[in-house]
Amino acid sequence: MVYGIGTDICDIRRIRASLARHGDRFAEKILSEAELAVWRKRGARWPERGVRYLATRFSAKESFSKAVGLGMRMPMTWRLCEIANLPSGQPVIVLHGGLKEWFEAQQLSALVTVTDETDYAASFVVVEKNQ
Repeated sequence: MVYGIGTDICDIRRIRASLARHGDRFAEKILSEAELAVWRKRGARWPERGVRYLATRFSAKESFSKAVGLGMRMPMTWRLCEIANLPSGQPVIVLHGGLKEWFEAQQLSALVTVTDETDYAASFVVVEKNQ
């Protein structure tokens, strides 16, 4: 049964401006440790690819927070929600700490998709209640 649906579109230019203004602190606020490692690796080879990676993660976390109905309030935090990739490239949501505990107690599961094109990153999340 569908519990919630979330969507978000993110202006990549805003993410680029936030990085210019705040440097790594902005990424460190949004990304988990594993995501930070990927962001740094991608950004070192091609800075624009790093910006796009950060924008898709920002968007997906916004979508997830909407789908679960919490917004950005506890137990939902940027760093406790991680957007990882399976070996196939498919994005998946990996939760940590109190957010993971809350999500599992609600018997929920989530599906996520992300995309980016020129100036925008977008994401959709469907959260289902497990029977």
